[in-house]
Amino acid sequence: MAERKGSALLLFWAIALSLGAFGFSIAAEHRRSTGSILMDEKTGGWYCVYKSDIATSYGVGASLFLLASESLIMAITKCMCFGKPLAPGSSRTWSIMYFTCSWMTFLVAEALIIVGATKNAYHTKYRSVIYAQDWTCETLRKGVFIAGAVFVIVTMILNVFFCMYFVKATTQITQTTENPTVEMTTNP
Repeated sequence: MAERKGSALLLFWAIALSLGAFGFSIAAEHRRSTGSILMDEKTGGWYCVYKSDIATSYGVGASLFLLASESLIMAITKCMCFGKPLAPGSSRTWSIMYFTCSWMTFLVAEALIIVGATKNAYHTKYRSVIYAQDWTCETLRKGVFIAGAVFVIVTMILNVFFCMYFVKATTQITQTTENPTVEMTTNP
């Protein structure tokens, strides 16, 4: 019974951290840096001035929240490498599949969010004088943080299923070995 309460608490915190990462990703998308072209009065050249850098901070926050969520799940389940063995059967198979898929989506989500934050920070500090006609200021492509947010949600869902099947696979083994008995019959 205590194990189920612990797993419910684990799921609550993992979901809360993942939703925090999702919120930061959405906020980063809405606050991406935008550039405007201005003329340098001294040289007569054109250059880009970029607005707020807050999307970079939101991206870093999303990355940290997602990392905390994944770390919490892996610490409690001991990465499936240490601790109780998993009972053979479908629960173990599903647990391994969800574990593998959640790690893949986690890595994609982290990559998208970190690349988005890095590119946004680079363009915020970028300033160059260019003598060209019809050019625009380079900014982060729209949708990078949204794609990261989608992968955050997919990672969260896969982690929930991973935890459910992991708990089921570890409790099955304890139930079968909890009361081992050997029955012997007497020969007449």
